[in-house]
Amino acid sequence: MAKAHDLILHNYDFSNYAEKARIALGYKGLKWCSVIIPETAPKPSLTPLTGGYRRTPVLQIGADIYCDTRLILRELERRYPNPPIYPPENAALARMIAFWAENQLFRPMSLYVSGNNMDVLPANLQADRSRMRGLPIPDEATVKRAARRNGPPVRVQIAWVEEVLSDGREWMTGSAVTIADFAVYHALWFITARSERLAHELDPYPHIKAWMARVRAFGNGTPTSMQPDEALAVAAAAEPEPPRASKPFEEDPPVGSPVRIRADDYGRDSIEGELVLIDQEEIALRRTDPVVGEMVVHFPRLGYDLRAVRA
Repeated sequence: MAKAHDLILHNYDFSNYAEKARIALGYKGLKWCSVIIPETAPKPSLTPLTGGYRRTPVLQIGADIYCDTRLILRELERRYPNPPIYPPENAALARMIAFWAENQLFRPMSLYVSGNNMDVLPANLQADRSRMRGLPIPDEATVKRAARRNGPPVRVQIAWVEEVLSDGREWMTGSAVTIADFAVYHALWFITARSERLAHELDPYPHIKAWMARVRAFGNGTPTSMQPDEALAVAAAAEPEPPRASKPFEEDPPVGSPVRIRADDYGRDSIEGELVLIDQEEIALRRTDPVVGEMVVHFPRLGYDLRAVRA
């Protein structure tokens, strides 16, 4: 039986964001439990833990749930600071590169890669992702047109990465590993996550290929398979950790008030609860579920819309 302090990652194989978390676990040399979740909705064993959030991956530690890799990697850093992912000498630059990679590079990358790999991805993936964005379900021709449109912006940005690395630096921001390496890597990793047919897109770039090999060498740590029911039992037997002191902005809802939070781009399922922590990097809500009891669900500040729940 897993313990309340064990790291439990809810993930699936070709999720690029899950690979970002898995590589971070490897970089830090950590043991963790792997719960394989469905690639598309419904996700019945995940919903009791998150309250409705269904993006991948999710990190569970007892009755605390960490959503979004922007926060998951920060939480790993807080608990296991060495080796560091956010070295202070270039953390700000690394965060900005990571924000670009995940907001400008990966969106066209996902359309380009998915549209060229429809035969090796789940048949309902495009429909599921369109529903997550509030868009009509596309037919095959529409998906293929989107892939064709997004090839050029993908290639432009891949060339930028090669240019950054071409001065001989070992990592994205210089001589130290940072969050930028994990964020850029997972976007490029997705090119060959399920098929090698687009591997030629990286062939002209020797610096990228050497850098990706260095990141890949971190491995995925030491995972142990866990069944979803066991993860639910861990949550039910645990209590959320006491929240740290909050440092809100003046515009934020007060701690202790009822709030709802949702992603501001896609997968905008609302989660409601009591605000128990808010600071510059993190927002956390306490909620109660009939299956697992009291949980605290944690989100990053950026990328999420937080509002008070009014009577």
